[in-house]
Amino acid sequence: MPDKRDYYEVLGIQKGASDDEIKKAYRKLAKQYHPDLNPGDKDAEAKFKEVNEAYEILSDKEKKARYDQFGFAGVDPSYGGGQGAYGAGGFGFDDLGDIFESFFGGAGGFGGFGGSTRARNPNAPLRGNDVNISLPLSFMEAALGCKKEISVTRLEGCATCGGTGAKPGTSPETCPDCRGTGQVRVQQRTPFGVIQTSKTCPKCGGTGKVIKDPCPDCKGQGRIRRTKKLEVSVPAGIDDGQTFVLRGQGDQGINGGPAGDVNITVSVRPDPLFERDGYDVWCDIPITFTQAALGDEIVVPTIDGKVKYNIPEGTQPGTVFRLRNKGISYVNGRGRGDQYVRVNLEVPRNLSGKQKDALKEFEKLSGDKNYEKRKSFFERLKDAVKGDE
Repeated sequence: MPDKRDYYEVLGIQKGASDDEIKKAYRKLAKQYHPDLNPGDKDAEAKFKEVNEAYEILSDKEKKARYDQFGFAGVDPSYGGGQGAYGAGGFGFDDLGDIFESFFGGAGGFGGFGGSTRARNPNAPLRGNDVNISLPLSFMEAALGCKKEISVTRLEGCATCGGTGAKPGTSPETCPDCRGTGQVRVQQRTPFGVIQTSKTCPKCGGTGKVIKDPCPDCKGQGRIRRTKKLEVSVPAGIDDGQTFVLRGQGDQGINGGPAGDVNITVSVRPDPLFERDGYDVWCDIPITFTQAALGDEIVVPTIDGKVKYNIPEGTQPGTVFRLRNKGISYVNGRGRGDQYVRVNLEVPRNLSGKQKDALKEFEKLSGDKNYEKRKSFFERLKDAVKGDE
């Protein structure tokens, strides 16, 4: 007879303890010494095995009665060889799953304890998958919003079989292997003995049903992939790379579950006139020397159309003017950005002799007071030369 501790001593309870006291003591010690909570601890591993062995005997009324009367000699001698609670005739995985669920809210949290008594309902509603598409837009379509027609390829219910997956005139049958649960129980040999776990039924794939005569159109899937045209409203102000959602237009759900969504990501083509900066718009406008010097009313393009703007006399190249509330509308919000107009002075080319003479005469009439930046530059240059002497 192997030298081992009394089972009541192992669980820290008195002889005659009730079933609830035995189970409560076991839960506490199983959690304390569980290998997943004590990785690499051989002593904890041995105690975990000892605790399971004690519980296997004391939780079984018949074995507990023989043990109370005859001690170790009253239980199966082969059990004493050390297979522990996971050995032949040991308590099942369901008990341990119940225990760890009470500890951690789910038996699946530790090293393969897969919650066989709480297997997924194979007939539970499942949401359909989302469908992702890309939508090219022009700059103006993105800025102002528009309506576009898109093509969505998605899974829809098969009209031939009504979504059952079975050939018309037949129906799915309960899986003979899992009896409709979607789960089958398997045994694995571990250092602690043979452990029972549950896994998805390979015959029915976890659905709990088998289809002997599949639908010829959907091949037993109950859904078929189709392409559908949809009209969508593109929100004003959307930017390149952003995504908006078309709710409930994705893949059809399973077992009455809701459909997925269509996620539409836009790609915005560059515009020849406008450049976007957040919700602001930039535009470069060329002006002549005369317009810059004397001032003028110019026409400025905006995303809303053309507007007139008076540039003051003496406008310098690169000057930026601001047009308030002429930018991009905020997506799903109030207000909009501004437009910034940058003027670029264009120097004339291919001048005639008369034009050249006129410019030379103009230059003779101009003095330093007409060129503030030029005057300032030469004054700084003069000071720099004096400093080098």
